[in-house]
Amino acid sequence: MTLQSAPASPQPARARTDSGAPDAPRRRLRFPSAFTVLIAVTVAVWALTFVIPAGRYDTKDGSPVPGTYHSVELTTGFWERLKDLFLAPVNGLYGVTDTGTGLTAPGGTGDFAGAAGVFLFILAVGAFITVTMRTGALTAGVARLAQRLHHRRTLLLVVLLTVFSLGGTTYGMAEETLGFYGLMIPLMLGLGYDRMVAATVVMVGAGVGTLASTVNPFATGVASDSAGIGTGDGIVLRLVMWACLTALAAAYVVRYARRVTEDPSRSLTPLTEDDLRIKAEGSEAAKLTSRQRTVLYLFAATFLFMIFAVVPWSDLHLTFLPTLGWYFPELAALFIVAAVAVGLVGGLGEKGTVNAVTAGAGDFIGAAVIVMLARGVTVIMNNASVTDTVLDGLQSAVADTSSGVFAVLMFVVNLPLAFFVPSSSGHAALAMPILAPLADFAGVSRALVVTAYQSASGWVNLVTPTSAVVMGGLALAKIRYDRYLRFMAPLMGALLVAVAGFLALGAAVR
Repeated sequence: MTLQSAPASPQPARARTDSGAPDAPRRRLRFPSAFTVLIAVTVAVWALTFVIPAGRYDTKDGSPVPGTYHSVELTTGFWERLKDLFLAPVNGLYGVTDTGTGLTAPGGTGDFAGAAGVFLFILAVGAFITVTMRTGALTAGVARLAQRLHHRRTLLLVVLLTVFSLGGTTYGMAEETLGFYGLMIPLMLGLGYDRMVAATVVMVGAGVGTLASTVNPFATGVASDSAGIGTGDGIVLRLVMWACLTALAAAYVVRYARRVTEDPSRSLTPLTEDDLRIKAEGSEAAKLTSRQRTVLYLFAATFLFMIFAVVPWSDLHLTFLPTLGWYFPELAALFIVAAVAVGLVGGLGEKGTVNAVTAGAGDFIGAAVIVMLARGVTVIMNNASVTDTVLDGLQSAVADTSSGVFAVLMFVVNLPLAFFVPSSSGHAALAMPILAPLADFAGVSRALVVTAYQSASGWVNLVTPTSAVVMGGLALAKIRYDRYLRFMAPLMGALLVAVAGFLALGAAVR
């Protein structure tokens, strides 16, 4: 969705030099986008392959065997490696690894190494979400929920935050949250709260849900694929994390909300004259139509079926449930079919449904391209035989740590990566091929490394200024970034400790 920019505020007169000419306007430094970061990483990694020694591990069932690392001689010359750099994005999408030489290139025969399946899946999810949003069912559903719980404001806070958290944990709800600020702000102001409560119900709810993703395709799905495991692996720990961390976030927001109602002077966003004129429009929402109800049922049923299809029920000793073992091809088809069904049931018609599907795929093409670029970096490292060299160096660093310390270290290592690559899918595709095999050396599940990565990504993206979701949400809510950081600081500390505890617990149970 597109946000309209606020009217420009009057600019102060520029200072003049002695000659009477105005000074040149100062350019504000901006952090580069995830695309620019990944392109720079691609070039830097390619250059480092000429410095890092080439080497490989022996493998067994796809996993490196400890103690078998050895140096290898590269057969590719400078021009072939320059070609690898040129073809990196293409290889990242549909490169094929030759089983004899171990080199990845477009075409040929061997093992598919590209991210084409993930690429299509992301576009399908984008189409599904956009179609659902265009029917108006999601916005109307939240408004209706707010209307029903209007006189139970504490319960309303908890329920709304949990709803947004569900969106985060199932499909990585992020940019979609920007459409809800117009509803939440008048509603929360009418209940006696301030703008900080309105903003954090949405932002913290969806953010904590994403931090504790269970089947989020953009975090858990991409990371699991890059780690060579199923999306359902490790879901029990992630479910427990989601429930506990959502409860922690809800308790923190409710505590602040009660403090504001008891003593308005303690508000971090004191009410303005405009706030005092705002009525509780959100509590007067229109009733849900039968079409919108059906759309919400289809929306929920699609994600519930996705969870059912990817969870390995037999591994959980629930043999009465069939293990479908669905992966990205089947899930992409599921969301494409569901998008068409939702559009037609929601009254968009044939043309409206097609337009929404193509617009949704277009909106999410950025995330898909980021995954492609990140996978291209992996191909460059593999073709230069330096992936195992980096892995051997990391393995030596964590060799003497306990499994619990290892799990926490994986979380810490991913924190700076999450800042420089705020895209959760790009971060996953970039880091998991190197970090996931470390779990084999540490004697823990690769799923635990996936959980550590997504927790770090979600934790950083709650406050990072490189996130359009954070900065865009604060702009819509008219909240200063420094005040938001002041609100978040205690919660960030509590989440940091809680995540470290869950990761150590997951390693111990393993």
